Amino acid sequence: MNPPLIPADLLAKSDKILFIAHLALGDYTYLQNCFAAFARAYPHLKLHLWVDEVRRTADASQWPHLKKNVLYDWLAACDFIDKVYDQNYSPALFQASIQDARQEQYPIVVSLATLRPHFYAHLAREISPNGFVTGFKKPLGFGLHRYFSYRKLDASMDPDPADRSAAPHISDVYAGWFRQLANVDIPPAGRIPFVHIPERYIDGARAKLAEWGFAGRQGKLVFINPFAKTRKRCWPVERVAELITTMRAQPEWRDACFIVNAVPQEIANVKAMLAERQLDRTELFSANENFFQLPAMLAQCDLIVSVETAVMHLANAVGVPVVALMRQKTPEWAPVDKANSTVITADQRRDWVKAIPVQAVMHALA
Repeated sequence: MNPPLIPADLLAKSDKILFIAHLALGDYTYLQNCFAAFARAYPHLKLHLWVDEVRRTADASQWPHLKKNVLYDWLAACDFIDKVYDQNYSPALFQASIQDARQEQYPIVVSLATLRPHFYAHLAREISPNGFVTGFKKPLGFGLHRYFSYRKLDASMDPDPADRSAAPHISDVYAGWFRQLANVDIPPAGRIPFVHIPERYIDGARAKLAEWGFAGRQGKLVFINPFAKTRKRCWPVERVAELITTMRAQPEWRDACFIVNAVPQEIANVKAMLAERQLDRTELFSANENFFQLPAMLAQCDLIVSVETAVMHLANAVGVPVVALMRQKTPEWAPVDKANSTVITADQRRDWVKAIPVQAVMHALA
């Protein structure tokens, strides 16, 4: 085994470590395994996590939305993370977080930021002027500022896999990072996502199903998520209605109940679609109070159909079969649990997810 990027004697004698990352739910779904494995390998180290907000802005009207990031609910429940810096959405809060972090006098700071790695190299050194700082380093391109930022690192690594032709899954890439950093070995079985759902949210999901009249259902329960952060990864709501109608025409789905997931800004649109189509045993769902509402509801289902976003990864985490609708451009982000996942990709590399027809989903279900 190669020597770790972080010196072994430093890992042994240190009492804490700070990881810096910009995280979406999908990122953390796989990085969580790495942090948990690191905590098991170095139980004497307190693990702190800086979650940077790449949408940081001085526009105060954006702050309420940025502050309510459901990822923070999940992080707060992870017992292997001792401290989270999650208030970085405004310039003033960002500077306050830096001052807070400097008071910790971190002996080790690791940047896992793949966007603008030179910026985060500078940030890591600003937080820990005298500690060991490591992070990613990409080709310099233009600008001396990148050169001087990378010089602040005591050690660096390439964020991309050495063998790009192998097209590894993102969980393999993340596992490779931690192997390089600290000789933490995460076998393939240990890379499948997991989520520990507090009992009150499971009870809440069951109560909602009872409220909808789904508790005593005869058929299967199907969760459909057509929304992602970018239009390229979304599926039209009209296609959702067509899928429900087409599935109901098949004997095995005739008695099925359906849950249609909607992000807050699309709730009105989905409500209008459901009202217009008069789809019975079909309800709208949105996890608008706490992150755990989502996996708690997913865990109650028999099948999940989702575009390429956190829902399809969380399907693996709760062990429910998923049909994932994806573009060709992001194979590294396919669900990792192949035994419980069916991936449908758009025909052409340039195609968006909306190019996937209902019949392709029906073919996969058959």
